[in-house]
Amino acid sequence: MSAHKYAIGVDFGTESGRAVLVATRTGEEIASSVYPYQNGVIDRALPLENDTVELDPEWALQDPEDYIRTLQRTIPAVLKKAGVKAANVIGIGIDFTACTMLPTQNNGTPLCMVPEFRRNPHAWVKLWKHHAAQPEADIINTAARERNENWLDRYGGKISSEWFFSKAFQILDEAPEIYAAADRLIEAADWVIWQLTGQEKRNSCTAGYKAMWSKREGYPPNDYFASLDPRLKNVIDSKMSRNIYPIGDKAGELTAQAAQWTGLQEGTAVAIANVDAHVSVPAASVTETGRMVMIMGTSICHMLLGEEERNVEGMCGVVEDGIIPGLFGYEAGQSGVGDIFAWFINNCIPEEYHQKAQQRSLGIHQLLEEKAVRQKPGAHGLLALDWWNGNRSVLVDVDLSGLLIGATLRTKPEDIYRALIESTAYGTRVIIEAFEKNGVNVNELVACGGLPEKNKMLMQIYADVTGRDFKVSASQQTPALGSAMFGAVAAGRQAGGYESIFDAAKHMARLKNEVYRPNPACQKIYDQLYAEYLRLYDYFGRGGNTVMKTLKRIRDEAQ
Repeated sequence: MSAHKYAIGVDFGTESGRAVLVATRTGEEIASSVYPYQNGVIDRALPLENDTVELDPEWALQDPEDYIRTLQRTIPAVLKKAGVKAANVIGIGIDFTACTMLPTQNNGTPLCMVPEFRRNPHAWVKLWKHHAAQPEADIINTAARERNENWLDRYGGKISSEWFFSKAFQILDEAPEIYAAADRLIEAADWVIWQLTGQEKRNSCTAGYKAMWSKREGYPPNDYFASLDPRLKNVIDSKMSRNIYPIGDKAGELTAQAAQWTGLQEGTAVAIANVDAHVSVPAASVTETGRMVMIMGTSICHMLLGEEERNVEGMCGVVEDGIIPGLFGYEAGQSGVGDIFAWFINNCIPEEYHQKAQQRSLGIHQLLEEKAVRQKPGAHGLLALDWWNGNRSVLVDVDLSGLLIGATLRTKPEDIYRALIESTAYGTRVIIEAFEKNGVNVNELVACGGLPEKNKMLMQIYADVTGRDFKVSASQQTPALGSAMFGAVAAGRQAGGYESIFDAAKHMARLKNEVYRPNPACQKIYDQLYAEYLRLYDYFGRGGNTVMKTLKRIRDEAQ
């Protein structure tokens, strides 16, 4: 057996898909390739030729053909870049943003690819940040509370509009013909595995965190679903599956078709699918309790391991074996972070700033960071609420919106930029304190994703606001690395991989040497600002003032 063996991880993100070729012995990332989705995030109109179907507010869809194109473009590209033979690639793993789900026929054909359904938005993939299913989420939560369903506590007391059954219920509510035509309702992660292996195998991570399933109890009972709508009574058995496979297992092997797409050998081991945030935890070297992994990009997912199950307000879920075998995996999150900064850059920066950045060959983020980093905490006089894309944790309310207070005629773009960054750090502190209040310790933060690579000021602000050391994953593609690690586990030790994710993490995961430590003087000021943030948080987020929801209602009525 050759000493040089490799695994490939494919990370399906919000705007693009990326593949990384990783040496199984050392974790070295040999080559990577990114495919920007041809149709991106579909939130205005369906990508139809010679036709226009506009979407309502809060919709976010994707094209499943972009996922196949990702496999066809990125995997051959990394093999070519590295000069690695397909025979030396022992396994492949994938991860996905979640919950991202779609309706399909029995043979796996997405309904949006069936001509008669192509103009119906409900036939397309519903991306994780599709928030239009809030009315259905409200019904799901009300029914669960009225019936005293004990599984609701595992999700912080609320099921999000982003989760699986909210989206499935919306299809039934608004497009019953699509629901009837859907032989399968499935996570996009599991659909891609289906395309790679020819087998429908649903993973325990998305089932546990996004679809109300647990290792010990399975799904909620049929009569609960019937209480939502009689047509939903048999949704599990008629359109899903009760066969759930644990992460770390082998899903199957590449089919001849998939081998042709990817340039890999038919029969290459394929791991059970995973979620981008969850698969990042072992890739960031975390396999024990007390260390929170933050996947920082367009949003932030906060991942934490515990030895026992605890109920935490607003958490996205706690799942036994959900991240690492033998431990309870906790998830929380902020649904807008990088997206907020991007909104500000795209809409609120004067032309002279762009000209200055261009003259100095800087990105606009770099210019703003350079200006904002000179400020002391509180010097800009601003405070913001980080709800531009709603609140995922701990309020679980997509109808909340952003707030900026303290602006004057002297306020500059760099002031607002820093205030927005600080607001997301305050949001993370709220989540940390919710965990610790309920007995789940957070001693240290570990960051991965796009933001830590781009903005050192942001990292220091997070350390100062939270009062905790902040470390950074050495990988620039941590989810893809994690998927490659699970691919190596699926292949097994004899093939050049590993017997468990613990073994893989020892050899393939690593952190950077740099550590961001809290500055006591800054921390003291941020404690004062955080107290004011909490006042606004509770006032606008817990019913003291419903102006945000009123404004959204008036906006929708005015459409």
